[in-house]
Amino acid sequence: MKLGLHISNFTWPEGAPRLGAVLADVASSAEEAGFDRVSVMDHVWQIRGVGPAENDMLEAYTALGYLAAHTKAVKLFTMVTGVTYRDPGLLAKAVTTLDVLSGGRAMLGIGAAWNEDESRGLGLFFPSTKERFERLEEALQICQQMFTGDETPYQGKHYQLGRLLNSPMPLTKPHPRILIGGGGEKKTLLLVAKYADACNLFPSPEVGHKLDVLKQHCETVGRDYDEIEKTVMFHYDLTTKSPGEIIEGLRGLAAMGFQQAHGSLVNAYDTKQFEVFQKEIIPAAAEL
Repeated sequence: MKLGLHISNFTWPEGAPRLGAVLADVASSAEEAGFDRVSVMDHVWQIRGVGPAENDMLEAYTALGYLAAHTKAVKLFTMVTGVTYRDPGLLAKAVTTLDVLSGGRAMLGIGAAWNEDESRGLGLFFPSTKERFERLEEALQICQQMFTGDETPYQGKHYQLGRLLNSPMPLTKPHPRILIGGGGEKKTLLLVAKYADACNLFPSPEVGHKLDVLKQHCETVGRDYDEIEKTVMFHYDLTTKSPGEIIEGLRGLAAMGFQQAHGSLVNAYDTKQFEVFQKEIIPAAAEL
């Protein structure tokens, strides 16, 4: 099992004047420790469960471009982009740009969006759930087409693109990996089976059932279930758990078929924690 770091909290002790420097230190320390990938949220306000809306939040693709310049090996992506926050042609261009400038390290993390408060607050487009899922499927089709160099016009219900020119093309071959976040059984996991290279689930008591549903969808659409990378969110909390306890939690998820654990670290700005990952947790996870 490989590990990924999700940076979801930017409200750090030294504040905005040092946020850039600390963020670069966190990402480079994670890379040195052996983390496989680093992600940020695609939100414009802080989300519930992490902190109040007023806490610091960075725009995702600007932050990822900054991280590309301060890392050398980790894959970079959003966990996950809300489909309605950017038109798909611009989104594919942003991910392609990140891929080119990072030397082929970009992924596309995408979902149907859920945060109505921040959308209404900053005037972002936020239609009904039904329409967001329709737009998600069309966006996936458009991004796949642009990543592979097909300039054929696209005519969908919600998006009409006259020429899907994408120059330069992504460096990642055959294309940047597409990860769809969410565990909705009727729509989200079906889209995973049809379009995604990876899924991302939460480690709820139903997570095994979610994998079974994904497998059923794969059978329905004729997709090889084993082609899809299974990733799961995980809370690396060294403030309340020992490295051994974290490893045991990862062991259980690996036994279910998850290949990547991806999650946040309490007080990530304290980069001394990465020494524990480098020496104990990541080597143990690699054996799972």
